[in-house]
Amino acid sequence: MATRWGICSAGKISHDFTVALKTLPAEEHQVVAVAARKLEDAQEFARKHSISRAYSSYEELARDPDIDVVYVGNIHPYHLKACLLFMNAKKNVLCEKPLAMNTNEVKEILDSAKRNQVFLMEAVWTRFFPVSVEVRKLLAQREIGEVKMVRSEFGIPLLHKPRLVEKELGGGALMSIGMYCLQFVCMVYNGERPESIQATGVCLETGVDETVIVTLKFSEKRMAVFTYSSSIQLPNDAIIVGTKGTIQIPARMWCPTSLVVNGKETQYPLPEPGLPQNFHNCTGMRYEAEEVRKCLLKGLKESPVMSHSDSLLLVELEDEIRRQMGVVYTQDSQ
Repeated sequence: MATRWGICSAGKISHDFTVALKTLPAEEHQVVAVAARKLEDAQEFARKHSISRAYSSYEELARDPDIDVVYVGNIHPYHLKACLLFMNAKKNVLCEKPLAMNTNEVKEILDSAKRNQVFLMEAVWTRFFPVSVEVRKLLAQREIGEVKMVRSEFGIPLLHKPRLVEKELGGGALMSIGMYCLQFVCMVYNGERPESIQATGVCLETGVDETVIVTLKFSEKRMAVFTYSSSIQLPNDAIIVGTKGTIQIPARMWCPTSLVVNGKETQYPLPEPGLPQNFHNCTGMRYEAEEVRKCLLKGLKESPVMSHSDSLLLVELEDEIRRQMGVVYTQDSQ
């Protein structure tokens, strides 16, 4: 039987996710409803994607008995409220990253998932790409020996986008793009907490972070460094250096389609989208959807690949980077 999806928010990322779902077998994934704050937006989205139900409120979506899992695609300052709404309605949730604004909010979401006994996963889509699966396999097999250093970069000129600049929209480069570098480091070091973390960089006049370099030190003299920026174009690659070689992820490390292991490159092409997409390589969102279905069929309440503890570590490190950068959101004082 197909996993029946509800889509919360009719924005660009929800569009891309729905297009990605269409690259999977219809007998496994089906979008049954979409909800937006304006009915006409939901109706337009439903028409474009051939979805039978369109709702003018998230509450209506939460009440729909025919939905197995809700994809939460609104902006992150509203993730807490949306996640609590759906989980209290006993709906499973795949919530777009970042899961919430800070550690307290993430804990509240995780507590609600446990209390309501529903599945919850933060949609860190990168982790489910075939490239990422291969990286984890190579590391487990110690293909490059003992990992000593991880380096990653993600920078794109995005200062024309209010959601990267305005504090009330959850602005700041860390939450939108820097977290991809951070989650990569966390994945490579298998969810280990670093011994120390140092962030230095510059902020915008709006009080959010713009360009930052972060250095992390792990046990046994292992290091990581990443740079992220919302104002400049960076190489946007990642490299893992071990005692016996290197694993390199070329440009667009957050949605990777190739892997270079000790100089040998392998391609991992994505399926073509049925409709134009807003962001690069977004049919790759299909892999996180497959993970959700797999977990639901097994009766799991969290994914072993992007677990609740993974989300908690990620947000705790994000909070520390923001603290060092002096970035404070209104949600931090609530």
